Amino acid sequence: MNRNLKYLTLSALLLASAFSQAGNPERVGQAGASQLLINPYARNSGMVGSNSARVRGLEAQFLNIAGTAYTRKTEIIFNRCNWLQGTDIYINSFGLTQGVGETGTFGFGVVAINAGDIEITTEDMPEGGLGSFTPTFYNISMSYAKMFSDNIYGGINLKLISEQIPNVNARGIAVDAGLQYHTGKYDNIHIGIALKNWGPKMTYKGDGLSLQTQVNSGSGTYEMTVQNRSNGFELPALVNIGLTYDFFLTKDSAGVSKDHRLSVNGNFTSNSFTYDNYLLGVEYAWKEMLMFRGGYYFEENSLNAEARRTVFTGPAMGVTFELPFNEKKSTVGFDYSYRFTNPFSGTHNFGFRINL
Repeated sequence: MNRNLKYLTLSALLLASAFSQAGNPERVGQAGASQLLINPYARNSGMVGSNSARVRGLEAQFLNIAGTAYTRKTEIIFNRCNWLQGTDIYINSFGLTQGVGETGTFGFGVVAINAGDIEITTEDMPEGGLGSFTPTFYNISMSYAKMFSDNIYGGINLKLISEQIPNVNARGIAVDAGLQYHTGKYDNIHIGIALKNWGPKMTYKGDGLSLQTQVNSGSGTYEMTVQNRSNGFELPALVNIGLTYDFFLTKDSAGVSKDHRLSVNGNFTSNSFTYDNYLLGVEYAWKEMLMFRGGYYFEENSLNAEARRTVFTGPAMGVTFELPFNEKKSTVGFDYSYRFTNPFSGTHNFGFRINL
């Protein structure tokens, strides 16, 4: 078993090396389905997604699917995100993870983006007046993760992707895979690696790509429907490589007390179609009931307001209240996070979870 796990870890590190130079400014904007890069979960986003090595439960479907293996019973999550306040874009996400047997966990998650109403315009009526339409975006995830040992966790996630307006749509699939390794005297060192959004090209199809035009012939003029073909586009594949170290701030008769935990996170995101990201985060937890967190997002030129290519200015923060409510140690939790942006008025994320 240990030999197989070593080979598995070595394969993951080689995969990371292959992607380590993937960030390519010349390819920015060439991929589609960019909603796959939006973090819909409040706990993760409060640390700018820097906790891919330690993330647990359903939220791990976004950062590192291996973390879902921590659910041994049932976890249910609902999140609502006010994305870039002022744009009227809202992201709703919900799902559950369910422990199966002694080591397995199934997960199901849905992320739905409401982009608001957009005015219908045509060449003849560029100012609108024809009503409005609402684009819809859905990502549906189905995952399985497993505890290979007390230290090694792994998982795989299949995502169904849908983008649609009334007369044009695109459908696609993507696969995520991830590993987490936990070690240290108090299991306080965490290493994670995850491949995300790997899949075939997507293509737009539908009646909206057709055009009615007049054709002149020797016998007169008649109308013909011309069908345009959409070129395929790549998915925004990436690799997350994360490291977390837990500091336990108090001691007890057993040597260490986990009542006061301070976790420091670092994450490198190697993107195939945009700039690489460097993520830092910190989380303080009191008895895993009250948690405060913060994070900082950095990419090339992100400190230069004139040259910055992202709306996010860097900082993020969040808080969690999680309380037990029965003798089985079931808990109910409330999460909130805020990410600073310029322009717009930031991104607010609210979460509600139940652990049974």
